[in-house]
Amino acid sequence: MGVTLDDDARQYLAAFEDVTGVDGRDCLVTEEGDRVLIVVERGGMGEAIGPGGRTVQRFEDRVDAQVRLVEDADDSEAFVANVLAPAAVYNVTISENDDTVAYVEVAEDDHGVAIGTNGRTITAARTLADRHFDIDDVQLI
Repeated sequence: MGVTLDDDARQYLAAFEDVTGVDGRDCLVTEEGDRVLIVVERGGMGEAIGPGGRTVQRFEDRVDAQVRLVEDADDSEAFVANVLAPAAVYNVTISENDDTVAYVEVAEDDHGVAIGTNGRTITAARTLADRHFDIDDVQLI
């Protein structure tokens, strides 16, 4: 499934790849432009972060925004869990009835982490799950 990106997202991905040498698969940018979420190719997280976080820090400095990295995955369950990290995700179940919904079992203490400040993390999970796996909703249980 292909992902269509706007000009800003393409520019962020080009800068990310230039700084890190790692392929970016997708990019979400807040309306304010102060937060960027990059989906990194599977297996590329270590290189994208760099020793002591220096590589991702260079990218943050270059784009003047907070950056969050998410590792891509081959299956929808692993992908949804990756987007919700660092929350402790115990299980992801995909239900395909009228709508396709990912039900995510998260540690009780990590519900706030999975939701994120102002709902940013769960909103990103819903957007990315839809774009990459045609999942209509992500629900925490």
